Amino acid sequence: MKDITVCIVDDVSELRHALEEIVSSAEGYECLGTMSNAAEAIARIPLLNPDVVLMDINLGENESGIDCVRKLKPVVASTNFMMCTVYEDDEKIFQALSAGASGYILKKTEPAKMLDAIKELHEGGAPMSSQIARKVVFAFRDKALSPANSAGIEQLSYREKQILEELSRGLMYKEIASVLFISPETVRKHVYHIYEKLHVTNRVEAVNKYFGR
Repeated sequence: MKDITVCIVDDVSELRHALEEIVSSAEGYECLGTMSNAAEAIARIPLLNPDVVLMDINLGENESGIDCVRKLKPVVASTNFMMCTVYEDDEKIFQALSAGASGYILKKTEPAKMLDAIKELHEGGAPMSSQIARKVVFAFRDKALSPANSAGIEQLSYREKQILEELSRGLMYKEIASVLFISPETVRKHVYHIYEKLHVTNRVEAVNKYFGR
């Protein structure tokens, strides 16, 4: 099986090297390169065309990681961007997701969970640290479902709704499998059907629709 290729963009050298070490030392992952600023990332990432980019939000004075994702995503559409940051505030989360990021994970995340998140993102998921997932859920929980959205929700089975609830908590596929006593492959199949029924393409869109964004 082909290694998952990764690029890392972070302006702090110690953190950049730490993330590079996590990726490079893990079987099944390959770090194609690291960048310290937005200009370097915008120049090199289209040439390297990685599967996944771990993107810091604060890249110094000139440009943020969010701006960087907004510029790069149309150029490298097949690359998945995951914000890897210390920021937990709502505004930055939603700015990043709107810019084209499909995942949002905190730098304090354990290395094993970081690697799981990269793999899940590569496989079509939208991993988020549990703290971030909670903020997404709370942002939409009080909003009533519109008629357009409720029709899709009503099509979901009880099991699919269970899985969607766990997705909203930020759990990885294998963690959901453990909670519900089913296999990760069964979770994956249910998620596929959830996306199909709700007419969405990733976890963020599914959670947003479920809570009536």
